[in-house]
Amino acid sequence: MRSPAALARAEWGPLWSTVRRGLVTKRWRAAPMTLGAVCLAALFHYAQNQSWGYRFVQDIGSVRAEDPLWLSLLRTPLSLFVPALDLPVWGALAQILIVFGIAEICLGRRVTLAVGYVATLAGTLYARLGTTLGPDGPLGLPASDARIVDNGPSAAVVGLAVYVCWRYGARCTAVVVVALMVSEAAVKPNLAGKEHLAAITAVALAGAARAAYAAVRHRGAERSGSGVPPIRS
Repeated sequence: MRSPAALARAEWGPLWSTVRRGLVTKRWRAAPMTLGAVCLAALFHYAQNQSWGYRFVQDIGSVRAEDPLWLSLLRTPLSLFVPALDLPVWGALAQILIVFGIAEICLGRRVTLAVGYVATLAGTLYARLGTTLGPDGPLGLPASDARIVDNGPSAAVVGLAVYVCWRYGARCTAVVVVALMVSEAAVKPNLAGKEHLAAITAVALAGAARAAYAAVRHRGAERSGSGVPPIRS
């Protein structure tokens, strides 16, 4: 039976090595996008609590399911950094700093942005679907949820956490995160909990599509490098 230290190395070893190497070699330059995102979230929090800034922040980053679709899509990217109703600002800043930072070091800036946006967009679109279905079905939401301000980084954080863990072999950690989100949605079936599940589903589908594409490319490369001359018609 393997020791706890060996199990920890097997679970988090590749992830820890990548993050440590990035921080040692580049220091704060390892995750400039993350630092910018933390500063932007802090700025939005400050502005929203000022009389002159509340309406501005709401107009550029607050998303509700009852809003027109085009307006929600326009606001969705900035909605990650607008303070959420049920998440303290220090919690949002910590989530962005830790999870976005690890993702940026491990996945790169473009993939981090893509996965985070896919997860957030999935939550935004699910809110519309859920309120349309109504509260009777397992996927539905009460009509009153369409008026809830739906902001914050939590959907992107959950999606990125699952994606990074799966990519770097921390499969048990990924399963634990998913189980916690399922438990949250079961115990407290509100908009945020179900949006987290929608984010996980979207990221899982994106990861499966990426894996399928990589497998097809790999098989194509093997066939082209097999030494068998192509058949001429």
